Amino acid sequence: MTKGIFTISLDFELLWGIFDKVGTSYDPKYFKDTRLIVPDMLELFAKNEIQATWATVGMLFAENEEEWRQYSPTQLPSYREPKLSAYEFVKKHGLKSEVHFAPELIQTILDTPGQELGSHTFAHYYTLMRGQSPEQFRQDLQATQRIAQDKFGKTLRSLVFPRNHINELYLSICLEEGYTQVRSNPRNWYWQETQHEDLSKKWFRSADCFFKVGQRTSYPAGELQVLPEEPLLIPASRILRPISKNNKLFNAVRLNRVKNEMTSAARGKEIYHLWWHPHNFATDPIQSMQELEDILSHFRFLQAEFGMQSRNMGGIRELVGGC
Repeated sequence: MTKGIFTISLDFELLWGIFDKVGTSYDPKYFKDTRLIVPDMLELFAKNEIQATWATVGMLFAENEEEWRQYSPTQLPSYREPKLSAYEFVKKHGLKSEVHFAPELIQTILDTPGQELGSHTFAHYYTLMRGQSPEQFRQDLQATQRIAQDKFGKTLRSLVFPRNHINELYLSICLEEGYTQVRSNPRNWYWQETQHEDLSKKWFRSADCFFKVGQRTSYPAGELQVLPEEPLLIPASRILRPISKNNKLFNAVRLNRVKNEMTSAARGKEIYHLWWHPHNFATDPIQSMQELEDILSHFRFLQAEFGMQSRNMGGIRELVGGC
């Protein structure tokens, strides 16, 4: 590789991503705003010729409850803590179209140049939680592939593990079910074993958004290896955290950290992998979109100055596979 690479991946999940944390106490406007933000985000990507991977919860592909049940796997995750299961949540609270289904937004993603539709598992599956099994995980992945192929004619190749719970023992299953690349965690210690959270990890992750406390976040493509028994692991560099409504200084420092890291990657001809949840922008839609415009404008500058390229996760796989 002779140029730096700017990679974006998004965890698209709506309520499926936080049901076990918020239950039914969410603000409906939050997800209504999220649904409006996705087309705006796609338009901005198209305008700036940005490629991105949309790692989408498979349940969002469904049109209604009947279709949701049709594609749900036979073996459901048997977590020791039932509240972690999307299926248990539905049993108690039912389904609502505005927070559980989004096939029209998925079609908009597919209609936008440069966008790759990826998977965030079918049921926001936690591979490191006790009680679930490899076969349950396999059936979850198969459910996503079935609904993607039947409804949109797509076989998904990129996978992002929910909550960054990467079970290395399951990587061979991912490859067997068609996933040739997976987003892995940043290499700093406070991003490892994310199922075991403590205050020190949270503090270091938060602090790292504002100033350097860990290793360099970008990396050369030569560090990525295509192995025969597992998908290509593409490390994340940085999560774009939500806007803080009460601290403009924090927002400015956090944004400059991202832009400085992008510049470093462009100069060093390295990969910089930025990710976020689209629903994070619903905290402050206007300012969040302005911040994204600033980031993409900086990319265009780096593209002109250093030849930096935009590639989604599938594009990274093609690049490394061709090395």
